[in-house]
Amino acid sequence: MILGKVVGSVVSTIKHDCYANRKLLLVKPVSPKLELRKGVQVAVDLVGAGIDDVVLLASEGRAAQELLELSCRMPVRSIVVGIVDHILSEEV
Repeated sequence: MILGKVVGSVVSTIKHDCYANRKLLLVKPVSPKLELRKGVQVAVDLVGAGIDDVVLLASEGRAAQELLELSCRMPVRSIVVGIVDHILSEEV
């Protein structure tokens, strides 16, 4: 899992059938100090996250497919599985 910040959403009128009624978000990886990192991922939202939310992102396709409990094979790699309230960390 990785930490990320929701920076946008993806809207598509034509898409794979298994994506019907699923919200797609653009998520940028962040450090535990919430510093933005390079890259961005498209992720299926399972928890109702919104713009500027810090989220937990599962970025392994097999885990994503199992959590979505799909009736069909869906091409998915990343899913938002939680919205972060606080990050507690001891620096080494």
